[in-house]
Amino acid sequence: LALGVDAIAHQAAIDAGGLTIAVLPTSLDTIYPPSHLNLARQIVETGGCLISEYPKGSPVYKTNFTARNRLVSGLSDVLLITEAAKNSGTMHTAGFALEQGKTVMAVPGNINSPMSEGCNNLIKRGAVPVTSADDILEALHIKPAARVDRVFRGSAQEQLVFELVKQGATNLDELAAASKLDGALLSSTLTMLEINGYIKAEAGNWYLI
Repeated sequence: LALGVDAIAHQAAIDAGGLTIAVLPTSLDTIYPPSHLNLARQIVETGGCLISEYPKGSPVYKTNFTARNRLVSGLSDVLLITEAAKNSGTMHTAGFALEQGKTVMAVPGNINSPMSEGCNNLIKRGAVPVTSADDILEALHIKPAARVDRVFRGSAQEQLVFELVKQGATNLDELAAASKLDGALLSSTLTMLEINGYIKAEAGNWYLI
């Protein structure tokens, strides 16, 4: 439930319809950080859970934050570290994971970045480097379903505009200039493409689904 990538990972799991677990360094009656109270509620409401080894009303010590990392790694099938300074708390998590026999993975970073030093050192010591999501799926022995390209069905105008969006034209001016369709016809064509699930509108631009 921590600030940064932890919170991003929780929210991404929720947004994707998945389940996520947050391990607290405090008792369950004291959400930390307090700014993530709503995120904690979302986690529980969507079927995930909050875990703590501390009874209600327990005092919070600095050592709690390091201690809870052994639970984080213990619950994991694979530990992925996206960024870490040389002596950050995340490195403690990596140490716990290694003691527990877990696979440790790390995202390599710029050698001049202090926030990548921890990851780069882990890779030097044998951690699995991660450069794409496929690396994580392979470590988890997950084989994604083969992608089936959808056959396009639509009018000649819809095919034309769809191909233009596919090539990178996103706003109305670009599409109008390239397609040479008048405003009304272009608008109706875009609407039909959206209705049929080929494109979507976002912030005034059009993108492939």
